[in-house]
Amino acid sequence: KIVKSCVINAGDGSREHPTQALLDALTIKKKFGSLKNLRIAICGDIMHSRVARSNIEILNKLGSNINIIGPKEWIPKDFKKLKVNIFHDMKKGLKNCDIVMMLRIQKERIVGKIMPNKELYFNKFGLDYKKLAYAKKNAFVMHPGPMNRGVEIDSILADDITRSLIQEQVSMGVAIRMACLEILINNKDLYGK
Repeated sequence: KIVKSCVINAGDGSREHPTQALLDALTIKKKFGSLKNLRIAICGDIMHSRVARSNIEILNKLGSNINIIGPKEWIPKDFKKLKVNIFHDMKKGLKNCDIVMMLRIQKERIVGKIMPNKELYFNKFGLDYKKLAYAKKNAFVMHPGPMNRGVEIDSILADDITRSLIQEQVSMGVAIRMACLEILINNKDLYGK
């Protein structure tokens, strides 16, 4: 059955999360003025992340360079076809990055596989000040939330308002979603009443 209305994709499984990508792009734009030629690392559970896929799409379109960092088994094979650089080592993957976007381990989507040891995962792929030092001197940190503190990101770093843009991401989330609703309401004649 065809419905005469618009649908806002607020995240569908592990495929897409366009409103999150819009708010992430807006957060970065507000901080840097432009996304062109920025190097952005997206780190963690790439395989199960709808945020990663949507961010790769929008950030590439806006002229950013994308580094994907994560365990080999959590990076989809088809990502080799995308315009991204793939790394399995934080030191190499964070080099010259302006933004480090951490992703939550999607426990609910990892079915039939062994979950990593949290401490070992943090030591290899979790973000702390030591690993952030591999990025540019004034690199900023992002996380779409919810966070597994001490697993993907160190709590002190996540709360450091001089390095973390997480609070700004939350604020942009409300604004972007309100804008999406307003656009649809004000243009309802485009899709029928």
